[in-house]
Amino acid sequence: MITGKIEEQILYEDRDILVCHKPAGIAVQSAGIGTMDLESMLKNYLALKNGEVSHQTPGKQVYLAVIHRLDQPVEGVIVFGKTPRAAKELSSQIAGGKMEKVYLAVTFGTPPSREGILEDYLKKDGKTNTSFVTGANVPGSKKAKLSYWVLESVPDDLEGKDKYLIRIQLETGRHHQIRVQMAHGGMPLCGDRKYGVPGKANPGLGLCSAELSFIHPSSGKKMKFKTVPKGSAFQGFSLNKH
Repeated sequence: MITGKIEEQILYEDRDILVCHKPAGIAVQSAGIGTMDLESMLKNYLALKNGEVSHQTPGKQVYLAVIHRLDQPVEGVIVFGKTPRAAKELSSQIAGGKMEKVYLAVTFGTPPSREGILEDYLKKDGKTNTSFVTGANVPGSKKAKLSYWVLESVPDDLEGKDKYLIRIQLETGRHHQIRVQMAHGGMPLCGDRKYGVPGKANPGLGLCSAELSFIHPSSGKKMKFKTVPKGSAFQGFSLNKH
């Protein structure tokens, strides 16, 4: 959750884009009546910054486009478009597979190897808001692929077993992809109540969008942003060296 000012979460901002660290527990968009989401918080920040709160014309809203999303329990780097042109360009990068996303995950499941590639077919169940591994020929299934590298392992006293810090690079962007594929591969994420194994400590979800790379929509410059996970699941690891 956000305990301070929203601007403290902003990693970079110019006239075209806004990059910030989304805290765990905050929805990116449309959290529901009475619950503030990240998009609304940032729009309020921009309105205040531009002096538009008390002087804006009726119906006028600050433009801020959601380019991609992170699940509510996931923390990490996310980029927004501040102009329609920037939003279109960033969206095309995602569609073309040119926006690179690297995650850090914590798992209690022992990895089968120090590094590997997971390829599965996933299908989403809209009624339960979950996804599951299925066959390639099942209607509605979509291919999911990711690469992983084990960075470090440390003992977890509360659980009485080791936990692992894993670097994950997505090659596709499916619903709950990392959580489903890692669980299916015998590496359920720490704190994952939907796909993991209930634990004694019951910390927050051990998943962070740690790196995000893309081409700036105006300058054409390669932009890369990194953040260090703040969630309790990541405690004990040497995060600054990875």
